[in-house]
Amino acid sequence: MTERRTRVRFAPSPTGPLHIGGVRTALYNYLFAKQQGGDFLLRIEDTDQGRFVPGAEDYIVQSLKWIGIEANEGIGFGDGPHAPYRQSERKPMYRQYAEQLLAEDLAYYAFDTPEELEQMRERLKASNVEAKYDAITRTTMKNSLTLPADETKRLIEGGFPYVIRIKLPRKEEVRFHDEIRGWVLVNTSQMDDKVLMKGDGMPTYHLANVVDDYLMQITHVIRGEEWLPSAPLHVLLYRYFGWEEVMPKFAHLPLLLKPEGSGKLSKRDGDKLGFPVFPLQWTDPASGEVSSGYRESGYYPEAVVNILALLGWHPSGNKEVFTMEELIAEFSIEKIAKSGAKFDLQKARWFNQHYLREMDNVALAKSAKPFMSGMECTNEYLAAVCGLAKEKITFINELPSYVPYFFTQEIKSYDDEVKKKRWKAFMPLFCVEMAASLHSLSDWTSTAIEASFNATLEKQNLQSKDVLQAFRWAISGVGGGPPVFEMAALLGKERVMSRLETAAEFEAVVFT
Repeated sequence: MTERRTRVRFAPSPTGPLHIGGVRTALYNYLFAKQQGGDFLLRIEDTDQGRFVPGAEDYIVQSLKWIGIEANEGIGFGDGPHAPYRQSERKPMYRQYAEQLLAEDLAYYAFDTPEELEQMRERLKASNVEAKYDAITRTTMKNSLTLPADETKRLIEGGFPYVIRIKLPRKEEVRFHDEIRGWVLVNTSQMDDKVLMKGDGMPTYHLANVVDDYLMQITHVIRGEEWLPSAPLHVLLYRYFGWEEVMPKFAHLPLLLKPEGSGKLSKRDGDKLGFPVFPLQWTDPASGEVSSGYRESGYYPEAVVNILALLGWHPSGNKEVFTMEELIAEFSIEKIAKSGAKFDLQKARWFNQHYLREMDNVALAKSAKPFMSGMECTNEYLAAVCGLAKEKITFINELPSYVPYFFTQEIKSYDDEVKKKRWKAFMPLFCVEMAASLHSLSDWTSTAIEASFNATLEKQNLQSKDVLQAFRWAISGVGGGPPVFEMAALLGKERVMSRLETAAEFEAVVFT
């Protein structure tokens, strides 16, 4: 058999915002496809129209683009030879495959009402038997296997509601190889006759995804662990359709767990654990509830890529920071772990801080702009502030609150605790002398300011350790921050002089 070009797909459902675990699935598919020189497709699986959420599809596309994932073909990225990529638009095509299974006695019509199905479940539950529609229970239900052919025909032609179910053998071992977990064996006695086509003519996920993967020539299905129980059914469908030779290889990714490892990190955890579980901010169209996103929380896409890549995949060495190109070069399914990966918030923050520090000051200023509401300054000035502050912050949206004194003429508030500890009796005079020394400076640089500071210390017979933090407090209002003389140089002569003059009026240690 000729080796096929690698083709993978990410196939989310538009039932709400894309969970960060889904983004990891998309990332792994993308990295594998690119590493193999293959194709990555984006397909929207919207067979469950009752759960469709307006805006979710566009949210999925925008999330992938923000993270740096570009599909070769698919929704939002351009049509290819297998369009359309939205399953609701492929609806008429699925019928022929369901009818093929019916004709070969591999599927059947089921006419059970919701009430009859519930009665069956309650009956089995009362007998301590697992409630499922299978080779045993189907013999007691209303379907084309128990009804005469003419009755089945009459019900269909009369418009009686029905579904089409797969007809599983009673006891047959289904065996397939998972690229992460090894050989998986399941007996059909543990499975049920899943619905393949619903009464509205829309296929279920099981039928649609197998047919689409076949028609789109998908070679590898890389998806979350939650789909592992469905894999035996999909393997049987490939067998029933006679497509076993081109059946894709399966790889079921480990779960993404909460930080304490107590369970799966789910959409319902949004903002409850102190960090986003969605890539972008999401506003629920029904309730109006807003859930935070990594982008709006100040994370850089490069940081999120690194966070997700290492949640379940282990590179060969100790390297932790990767560009997308480096990830593509090193990625392999063999290095994906079987066990769940705990989300590490501190590590996520560390990654973001790394990328923030590495970023060019001009680019950093551009990313800071959206958070500078009401703080007017030039782009050049903002870039300089970013250059001084970036060693001390984790997210760029922290900049306005971390160094507010750079964006006001006068200090809006002073840290009283610093004053209580550092503002000694000699500080007002020091400020007067320092202002006088600075007034004569023609060269306003950090070096010149530091020289004036040292000269004033010497003149008053003081030591730097006694004065430096108080001097910082006098010109910024806080006790910490960027290098103090570089900070003073950027603030400018006028502001520093004015603030020293204001500080000279402060009384020493007014707290008791």
